[in-house]
Amino acid sequence: MAQLKRDKKYTELKGEKMTEYKYESLLERAQAKLPKKTLEDVRFKIPEITSFVEGNQTIIQNIREVASKLNRDPKHLMKYLSKELATAGNLEPTRAVFQGKFSSHLLNDRIKAYVNEFIICHECHKPDTLIVKQERMYYLLCEACGARAPVRSF
Repeated sequence: MAQLKRDKKYTELKGEKMTEYKYESLLERAQAKLPKKTLEDVRFKIPEITSFVEGNQTIIQNIREVASKLNRDPKHLMKYLSKELATAGNLEPTRAVFQGKFSSHLLNDRIKAYVNEFIICHECHKPDTLIVKQERMYYLLCEACGARAPVRSF
């Protein structure tokens, strides 16, 4: 069945002149119009948090590196972690400080939840997304497939 479709000729009307296309040429033309990020096959790895507990505070040393690898603002990531951990947090130039004792495993689980909600496209499952505000709503806009999905604001 697939072989029959491949050999079948497709026609398109351009003005008054009829142009014939084969399946392969139509497929190549469609692939050429796709964004480059759609065809990339790069593996996305969720960055690991390096943290330690000092007294009654948890300090994340690499919050800015994690945010830059996720292509998000460190303030957005801090706000999410503060809400998820239900504690106060402070973003310093080189690190993040949270009130309370939290394990690295718990912090990495929260980062994975953040990635699933605010990074990964819900349609094509690629990490090439942006958070955009249109009117009063926030949307996750995929640069690879063009999908747009609403995300919660906080």
